[in-house]
Amino acid sequence: MRVLALILAGGEGTRLSVLTEKRTKPAVPFAGKYRIIDFTLSNCVNSGIYTVGILTQYRPRSLNDHIRRGRPWDLDRSLEGGVTLLQPYRGRRDEDWYKGTADAVYQNLDYVLRQKANYVLILSGDHVYKMNYEHMIAFHEEKRADLTIAAIGVKPEEAHRFGILTVDEDWRVLDFQEKPSEPKSTLASMGIYVFNTKVLAERLEEDARRRTSHDFGRDIIPGMVAEGDQVYAYPFSGYWVDVGTIEAYWQANMDLLAEDPPFDLHDRSWVIHTRSEERPPVKVKRGGKIVRSLVSNGCIIEGEVKHSVLSPGVRVERGALVSYSVVMTDALIKAGAVVDHAILDKNVVVGEGAHIGFGDDYTPNEAQPHLTIGLTVVGKNTRLPAGIRVGRNCLISSDIEDENYFATDFIPSGKTIGQG
Repeated sequence: MRVLALILAGGEGTRLSVLTEKRTKPAVPFAGKYRIIDFTLSNCVNSGIYTVGILTQYRPRSLNDHIRRGRPWDLDRSLEGGVTLLQPYRGRRDEDWYKGTADAVYQNLDYVLRQKANYVLILSGDHVYKMNYEHMIAFHEEKRADLTIAAIGVKPEEAHRFGILTVDEDWRVLDFQEKPSEPKSTLASMGIYVFNTKVLAERLEEDARRRTSHDFGRDIIPGMVAEGDQVYAYPFSGYWVDVGTIEAYWQANMDLLAEDPPFDLHDRSWVIHTRSEERPPVKVKRGGKIVRSLVSNGCIIEGEVKHSVLSPGVRVERGALVSYSVVMTDALIKAGAVVDHAILDKNVVVGEGAHIGFGDDYTPNEAQPHLTIGLTVVGKNTRLPAGIRVGRNCLISSDIEDENYFATDFIPSGKTIGQG
């Protein structure tokens, strides 16, 4: 049995706002030292799958730099298998930007068929979870399925965000609705598919000839169910989260700080691999305090860090407080500053005495009204001046160094500075 894994990693990730201004969603840092895509890649190698194609499109440079030849995941293989980065290109035929998830795979169908795999495992690069794909493939073989869809139960109020499955007692899919306004069930597609290679090629060829959105959820899967193909749901009950919104991203980071976290990064039987930077150990200076946090190598703590996740190289100066926040690589929190319920991207500087997450006003963000839980997000390389107060649910774009953007020393809750 030979399995090819294809990771869809080209999404723009607009719901992550300023965090994806300079990178694709799977390349966003997560849990301090990792990138989101590390979890899917690690699932592959931990499941014994070493032939992996990564389909990129939107702002791929950061992701490409991270993956390179795949050495941290044991995917730098020269004879057989290994990782291949598959980017769209213009050619003499019909190649172009990917028009949908199915079209992305279709444009790389020559690569798929060259691998001579029995099965194609299609994955998303922006989910956080642990799954042994061998078990799903064994289920697929047992059912003699054409397509198997990993499925998980979700809350009724969240069902409209997913592809929703209706199944019989044998887990055969009877109906599939993509993001329905009135869901028929709460069994949701996880965006993880096992296809028989021949069936996948036939369905993609058919879809390419039609005027569709060329999407697995909207077109391929409903068509296969309607036409009586053997489509099954594989039930999954572990921890899984789509970190596609600011709130979900923040909450998934906070989940890791629980006394008994639903996702254990310290599980040596299922290691999450990544490309790590060479940094010195964490240094906690006199007066420094860390409570219930993940703090990565290279950090220097002189102030207080509580219930937060810090990436490599973060510095928290004397008298500063970081609480309930995610702070990315090489950010600097200067003396006396407060960062509360915030996400700070790489190289952000918070000036002395500044206060991010100020006050009790939870006005929704003007650019992204769904941002309501009090999180303020600051984009990469931005410098916040000393003494500024920034309210809650604010979005501040990347690369803002000009203090003219901050005409006053107070930014009310819900405001967007820059593009957002």
